[in-house]
Amino acid sequence: MHCVAVAGGSIVRSMKHGRGKYIRTLLLLSGMWILAAAPGCSAEEPTPAAVAGFDRYVSEIEARLAEQHQAQGDFLTRMDADPQIETRLHRGEFVFEDLTPSPGVALPGALLHDWRGTAFVRSATTAEFEGLMRNFSVWPQRFAPQVLATQVLAHERDRYQVRMRVRQRHVITVVLDTTYDVTFSRLDARHGYSTSRSTQIDEIGSGGRALNPDKEHGFLWRMETWWSYEERDGGLYMQIESVSLTRSIPTGLGWAVGPYVESVPRDSLQFTLRSVRNALLKQGSDPR
Repeated sequence: MHCVAVAGGSIVRSMKHGRGKYIRTLLLLSGMWILAAAPGCSAEEPTPAAVAGFDRYVSEIEARLAEQHQAQGDFLTRMDADPQIETRLHRGEFVFEDLTPSPGVALPGALLHDWRGTAFVRSATTAEFEGLMRNFSVWPQRFAPQVLATQVLAHERDRYQVRMRVRQRHVITVVLDTTYDVTFSRLDARHGYSTSRSTQIDEIGSGGRALNPDKEHGFLWRMETWWSYEERDGGLYMQIESVSLTRSIPTGLGWAVGPYVESVPRDSLQFTLRSVRNALLKQGSDPR
């Protein structure tokens, strides 16, 4: 369990200048302790209906991306819709979008999350990007502290089966063993994309072993991730979209669990995009 230590002086200042925020933090902490410790909060496996709804949603995204990738003039979503986006990206900004449907997809006992992020790396190339993403042995260094270990289980040409141990810290610490099928595709020397599909996700207990299904909390049941990347304007545009399936929020704990369940997919995507950009910069892609 992740511990939070606060100095006495900080508590006094927080209560004096931000009592409401301090109280909300305590409530969030207590709620997350309940979620992680209470046997009644275990989530086991998603229902068949939830999995079917998730798969339908993923199929719609894949159809959209397949059409998009054949139209090189609009290879990256929204890049032509708003000219200010490219200006912001060239300044080093990131563009993040919450694509989760509202009021949401009807998934019994589950929640769907859909996030997209875009970045630009000056002087980077598609070859450098693919070299980084295919070199799974360096992921624990490039994507620390979230990625703890990686193992390539199978590899044939542009397809990989990879197992990763990942850690998410957000009030509490959650460790997962995740297995993915990853495929890379190239349209030409300047345009490429990749797909990552989860095939198995196990929650790891405090002893370092996978929990039994009836003890898991459902922090992550499924995840599909798509990268699209385009080399132009003296650098590389990168766009990542990630859709995940998690447990629903237990009745009566929405005030505490909701912010956690909803923020982890967003924070994970933001961390990944920033880490890839930083890794490319570290390789000397950008003179800044």
